[in-house]
Amino acid sequence: MTRTASIPTTETEAPRVGVRGWMALVVLMLPVLLVSVDNTVLSFALPEISIALAPTGAEQLWIIDVYPLVLAGLLVTMGTLGDRFGRRKLLLIGATGFAAVSALAAFAPTAGLLIAARALLGFFGAMLMPSTLSLLRSIFQNRDQRRMAIAVWASAFSAGSALGPIVGGFLLEHFAWGSVFLIAVPVLIPLLVAAPLLVPESRDPNPGRIDLLSILLSMATMIPVVYAIKSLAVDGPSLTAAAWALLGFGMGYLFVRRQLRATTPMLDMALFTRGSFSGAILVNLLSVVALVGFLYFVSQHLQLVLGLSPMVAGLALVPGMVAMIVAGLTVVPVSRRVPPHIVIPAALAFSVAGYLIVAFTTHEHGVLPLVIAFVVLGIGIGAAETISNELILSSAPAAKAGAASAVSETAYELGAVLGTAVLGGIITAFYRGALVLPDGLPADVAHAAGETLAGAYTAAQELPGALGAALWDAAAAAFGSGVMVTSLIGAVLVVAAGVIAAVTLRKAPTH
Repeated sequence: MTRTASIPTTETEAPRVGVRGWMALVVLMLPVLLVSVDNTVLSFALPEISIALAPTGAEQLWIIDVYPLVLAGLLVTMGTLGDRFGRRKLLLIGATGFAAVSALAAFAPTAGLLIAARALLGFFGAMLMPSTLSLLRSIFQNRDQRRMAIAVWASAFSAGSALGPIVGGFLLEHFAWGSVFLIAVPVLIPLLVAAPLLVPESRDPNPGRIDLLSILLSMATMIPVVYAIKSLAVDGPSLTAAAWALLGFGMGYLFVRRQLRATTPMLDMALFTRGSFSGAILVNLLSVVALVGFLYFVSQHLQLVLGLSPMVAGLALVPGMVAMIVAGLTVVPVSRRVPPHIVIPAALAFSVAGYLIVAFTTHEHGVLPLVIAFVVLGIGIGAAETISNELILSSAPAAKAGAASAVSETAYELGAVLGTAVLGGIITAFYRGALVLPDGLPADVAHAAGETLAGAYTAAQELPGALGAALWDAAAAAFGSGVMVTSLIGAVLVVAAGVIAAVTLRKAPTH
């Protein structure tokens, strides 16, 4: 018998990991939980932050969006650096920096300084996520085990999102808003201790030279494009937004051309010619847009319009998060037998139904319709994210796992920006257009109320009884006017993701 006879012919026949591999998975879940908790906590802390720091409407969006903006600009770079210098090493550097900056963000005295701290969190966060997913690719070589590992990885996002509102709600009711950032420290300390013991180092054995120009071009592509989207959402069509978009697309063209001509490209553009890769990336992008956009306006509706405390509002979304986790895990055995171009559209049909429930129950004032809608939405998103992430990793060579993971995470973070900027921008635009202020308001109060729902809430609390009640009734009605339109747009985005999956994933293997 020759040596080649024992080499696995498929990834399904590759060696299976033991207990140590699953313990490494548990360690790698810590940064995933942290990032997802951070995102959810911030959404729920936004009303408290708005009241404490009094940001403008643009600053309020920047507080949320600057983190994924910086993250999106650096993910491909960090993923490539992890392939070259060591994915575990980059993970540990990112964890140390993320914990330190989180402590600084907790005590930011102004909206501007909080935005700066969030930008630094994006820098170190860009080291965390590609490293975790690419390390899973190197640890779990057997595809059946990798499917389950990625399902757990994807479910960790949902688990963190479910834990975030509860922990964050408790913290916001008992401590200042800055406490939501301090939770990063106790999460990352165990990672820094256990990762060197349990997680094996991995890197690309033939990484090629560092291409500084490609690094700069990748950043010059992502940052202007995302900024243009934000500018369009906040201020509407403008020459400034068009100029930033053109700059980003121009840099993107130069980046792609350089990768195609390079002997050892920073990012292998041939990956995008595979339907299983490019299709899965688009499914990730649109699914996250739908999810983050939903959480953006629902968290405000629960706390400000319905008057729930942060803790109770967080608990209202827990059933949906649990549904997302369960769907992500239970879809694994299904995906072994049913091709992804069928499974993903079928799963996303649930998410479409969730948005339609919100769109056509806007006349309801209770919490139950939103709880049911998020459960149905979560089923689809959880299943689709598990399958699409596994397809992305399986489509790339193991040596390039960091770069492939970075592209997946770039789609995720760009989706987070789009979810807030586009769907959040639509809600804001409808709010401002529909708001009819009562007579007799001071100019500064009228300006604050016209900026954001949180601004109207704060102003209404400070005004005399009848005038304050009239202002709040007008603000709540204006905010609700955009819910139906925003929900229908969210449903269209999910339908688009399902169509893309049905068309592009037909040749994706199930084994």
